[in-house]
Amino acid sequence: MIDIDWRPKLGSKIDYGIAHIGCGGIVQYAHEPAYRKAGFRVVGAYDLNRATAEKVAAEWDIPRVYDSVDELLTDPAVDIVDISVPPWEQLAIVEKVAAAGKHMLCQKPLSNEFANAVKTVQIAHQHGVKQAVNQQMRWSAGIAASKDLITRGFIGQPTDAQIEVSCYTNWGLWPWLASQPVLEVKYHSIHYLDSLRFLFGDPDWVTSRHARYPLQGDVRGESKTITVWEYDNSDLQIITNVNHYNIHGTTIATFRFIGTEGALEGKIGLMYNYPHGEPDSLVLKRKDQDDVVFDLDEKWIPDAFVGPMAGLMQAIATNGTPPTDSADNLKLLRAIEASYVSHAERRSVRPTEIQMEI
Repeated sequence: MIDIDWRPKLGSKIDYGIAHIGCGGIVQYAHEPAYRKAGFRVVGAYDLNRATAEKVAAEWDIPRVYDSVDELLTDPAVDIVDISVPPWEQLAIVEKVAAAGKHMLCQKPLSNEFANAVKTVQIAHQHGVKQAVNQQMRWSAGIAASKDLITRGFIGQPTDAQIEVSCYTNWGLWPWLASQPVLEVKYHSIHYLDSLRFLFGDPDWVTSRHARYPLQGDVRGESKTITVWEYDNSDLQIITNVNHYNIHGTTIATFRFIGTEGALEGKIGLMYNYPHGEPDSLVLKRKDQDDVVFDLDEKWIPDAFVGPMAGLMQAIATNGTPPTDSADNLKLLRAIEASYVSHAERRSVRPTEIQMEI
């Protein structure tokens, strides 16, 4: 059996005071369960709807509910602000959090507009605070274990990476997303694309095609996408193929990483009966050898949500850089912008065409 190292790592100091801004569903079924599992200390919560904050506080024994963002930011017990708001609301909150000298974990994407995402990063730099992005899929069991095995050479030189998701997504669960003019790549495949760059690096070329399902009604943005990443000095090709309106067929949510000496094949467990999901699966396949099946007993939600916060805490403790540092995350957002340019102009696009000054 091959030992793998895939669980999120906790630093030497994990008792920083965390306060929530925004207490919606993702906080209730992902952030809080993950933080309590890891032993993190949540000291307060704020939501525009005070009743929502009070409900979360009561359920998770959070000692304080704030009446305003300003009240939260004056609380000396708060070291880290966990921001969970729609992307177009995030910049204004970041401005206040940074001015108060608080470190922060931001939701992805940093903004619905790339220019405002850049401003978000600039503000954190100007105030000297740590700013991480909640790109947590890279800590999901299947992706984290694959990273360990690829780094150790078990599949040799990577040549192909494929993520395929074909499911039915009820966008009515997120009306604020259904109303957006762009959808699938910026708000869903962003997880897959961050995981792929974590595994293989940023692309030199992006080619992307988007479509709508004929019966998706008031859901404005694209719901079916194919995105290809290519590299100048490598024959590595990466493809994500996603369809959110597989209403009649069997759900598929798989990844496949192929190399010169082997292949990794797995299942993205979360997408089966979302949001409850199931653990990921992972198999190492090599010619003329028995398959190696790994036992992955954690779920993307909530378990992977330990990773971004743990990485931010370690960066604070060591004055280092979070694994999902916001400045690095701009490279992902630039590749996503390139996807939309590629679709609109029907061509392959270099992400460097997207201007980015930090």
